[in-house]
Amino acid sequence: MHARPLLTALLATLLILGPVCAQAQSSVPALVLGHMNPDTDSIISAIAVAHLNNKRGIACQPAAQGPPSPETAFVLKRFGLTAPEVVHDVAGRKLYLVDFSDLAQAPKGIGEAEILGIVDHHKLGDVTTPNPLEIWTWPVGCAGTVIKSMYDFYGVEIPKNIAGGLMCAILSDTVMFKSPTTTEQDKKAVEALTKIADVADYKAVGIAMFTAKSAVEGVSAKDLVSRDFKNFIMNGKKIGIGQIEVFDLAMLDKVKNNLYQEITRLKAEGRHSVFLLLTDITKGGSELLFVSDDPSVVEKAFGKKPDGKSVWLDGVMSRKKQVVPNLEKAFK
Repeated sequence: MHARPLLTALLATLLILGPVCAQAQSSVPALVLGHMNPDTDSIISAIAVAHLNNKRGIACQPAAQGPPSPETAFVLKRFGLTAPEVVHDVAGRKLYLVDFSDLAQAPKGIGEAEILGIVDHHKLGDVTTPNPLEIWTWPVGCAGTVIKSMYDFYGVEIPKNIAGGLMCAILSDTVMFKSPTTTEQDKKAVEALTKIADVADYKAVGIAMFTAKSAVEGVSAKDLVSRDFKNFIMNGKKIGIGQIEVFDLAMLDKVKNNLYQEITRLKAEGRHSVFLLLTDITKGGSELLFVSDDPSVVEKAFGKKPDGKSVWLDGVMSRKKQVVPNLEKAFK
């Protein structure tokens, strides 16, 4: 066969197969994924943003880096939502990140993934992209509040069950508006979402949700710590910070030594320090358990000298607003 007819045949084949290949590639939905050790906000945000993007014509599916916690399982069951698929490696996938933008909280393969968007309510992390992306990052108490505004902005109706999930996510992250992270936007979002979800009393749902979250009987120290545990990089040092929220701190008395042993084990994995907030919702404060190569950072961060391996921090309920920023300053 002469060169010209061969080239013509090849070009014809590419013209036929090109659109087919492109269609096959675009048919793989982007993952909407929250942070490691997902909480209620992380999982519900993934579900809600995936739904919103699909309505916008962007094929997406919700995902998570782990199974739902007891609190999240309560919310999913209460509003008839399905837990997202658990994904541990995202290499080669397109992603929307929700409720985080720190590489320390990202899954394996994040460097080989294409990030299309971020929806968050924390400080802007160290995730970078080669291309422009859609970012919704607001200084509010919960990513759910941001997502409510996204639905409004795009003129998409929020389904009743997703509205209920978002309502609970906001109540969880703001500790039913007791956290200093709470804003008027969070309160207004809950008010609107309560109506959409047809919930008669959001406080009753919130109490039931936190009751599920406070269940510690028969749960291992490892599982309790991992329910809400995040890694951070502070001045080049790997720092772990976990939080356990209960109605009454006395509920943790029998397991406190086991919790300390668990954070000691986590530190031995290569972390400079591990901090664990034991938050008393009723008292409105937290006992901070810690193990560190430099215990003086606790007093530097919070202005209180620890009593052995812990310190009581009155009024401290938010890791995001009251713990992480203070520790970052102390580590500089």
